[in-house]
Amino acid sequence: MQVLVMSDTHGDSQVIEKVRGFYPNAAEMIHCGDSELAFSHTALADMQKVRGNCDMESAFPDEAVFEVDDITFFVTHGHLFNVKSSILSLSYRAKEVSAQIVCFGHSHLLGAEMIDGVLFLNPGSLLKPRGRKEKSFAVVEIRDDQFRVDFFTDDNDCISSHTFTR
Repeated sequence: MQVLVMSDTHGDSQVIEKVRGFYPNAAEMIHCGDSELAFSHTALADMQKVRGNCDMESAFPDEAVFEVDDITFFVTHGHLFNVKSSILSLSYRAKEVSAQIVCFGHSHLLGAEMIDGVLFLNPGSLLKPRGRKEKSFAVVEIRDDQFRVDFFTDDNDCISSHTFTR
């Protein structure tokens, strides 16, 4: 089962639609904030989405907690948890909601790591990446005993792959 994760598209609805088109059968699609689109925009239809610091519409929730195939996801943009400094506050909230996968953005830095049995995933930015030149998004493949995270460019070229035992 695959879950598509993106963030920080900053008004570019075309890149959202392009990336969605690569994974039409994803079990879930997540936008971690700073879409800068209307909550009801068609590019965000049927996506789990949260408010980033650049999203002004109050319809966006600050966070989302939901299950996909018995895996609890916690999604937030990250600015309210100061993720540019540390993910400690984010990890406390993840424990409070019993999340197994945490998806966040804000820093525009892609990365994935397993901490105390929880996968923390930042898909990077599909508009203004930091730390590397490639614009990026992530796909999480949930397997029986593993989470596989693949990072891709906006043209769906693989940047890197990581497998974590859960």
